[in-house]
Amino acid sequence: MARLAAAFGSSHSVMLAATLEDWLTGFRESDLRMPYFDGEGRRCSYGDLLARAPADAARHITPELITARFHEVQQAMQRMKAEIASAKLDVLVVVGDDQYELFRDEHMPAIALYYGETIRNAARKPVAEGDWYRRAQMRRLEEEREVEYPCHRRLALHLIDALIEREFDVSALSALSGEQHEGHAYSFVHRWYLKDAPLPIVPIFLNTYNPPNAPLPKRCVRLGAALEEAIAAYPEDLRVGVLASGGLSHFAVDEPMDRAILEASRRKDHAFLAALDPRKLKAGSSEIRNWLVVARAAAELDLSWVSYTPAYRTPALTGTGLCFARWS
Repeated sequence: MARLAAAFGSSHSVMLAATLEDWLTGFRESDLRMPYFDGEGRRCSYGDLLARAPADAARHITPELITARFHEVQQAMQRMKAEIASAKLDVLVVVGDDQYELFRDEHMPAIALYYGETIRNAARKPVAEGDWYRRAQMRRLEEEREVEYPCHRRLALHLIDALIEREFDVSALSALSGEQHEGHAYSFVHRWYLKDAPLPIVPIFLNTYNPPNAPLPKRCVRLGAALEEAIAAYPEDLRVGVLASGGLSHFAVDEPMDRAILEASRRKDHAFLAALDPRKLKAGSSEIRNWLVVARAAAELDLSWVSYTPAYRTPALTGTGLCFARWS
């Protein structure tokens, strides 16, 4: 029988592919046009956030602190790669989101699974001189030519059957078409953590980002419970890992919420996670849903390592709660 041997969570923010100079200067320009939402889920502007920022907000964005945070997350990513390798897995189930990479509003499944033999990551395209943001995004793609990464078709088909039996109506993808390639939630995992070790994956997609059918937090927790059962019921002897790709809060950092979610995950307080207010899970913070699935799936494991960096980058305290974690 298969065994859930380890679980992980990893941010995949463009900040992680950006340079220190981008952290110090670039985001101060790009954050002027990011989508923001207030605590009630209402759209707001950078100016609104700036007006609400505490009087001492500047102390969070000194060059010294930003530089220290940059190096902290670089070290955390190196440790994450080592943690995944040390788990000696046979397959990694990656729970991520799609941001108009494979799906469009014409068809936006709430939950989908990919069951192809391989999944393609595209090659990088030329970037205009000075377009630092696009350059950072391109680092998630392949340097010279597209790559077909291995997937675990048998486990994916089993998970589809098992989740349907547990009353999750999932969409199923057997292959990518045309110029399609895996989205950033999966290419980041391949490029940063699995490039030197071709571990088969099973991609699970949650529609975290796009209205009107994002799963509620309680549904994500139930999905995690069903995923735990489904993995345990797989008849082949496999060491399985699950990984939440994305999050935590962004594009405005909500450090109290992030820390509360991590503490609830440590305590295995799944009721707290299920009761999260979906109005707070907007824009990039919506990717926290992926962590809810994995935290519940890992109920029999302990949260053994966490690196959390509130990566503030402007006087409005915009940025990303960059987080890396392992359950074992």
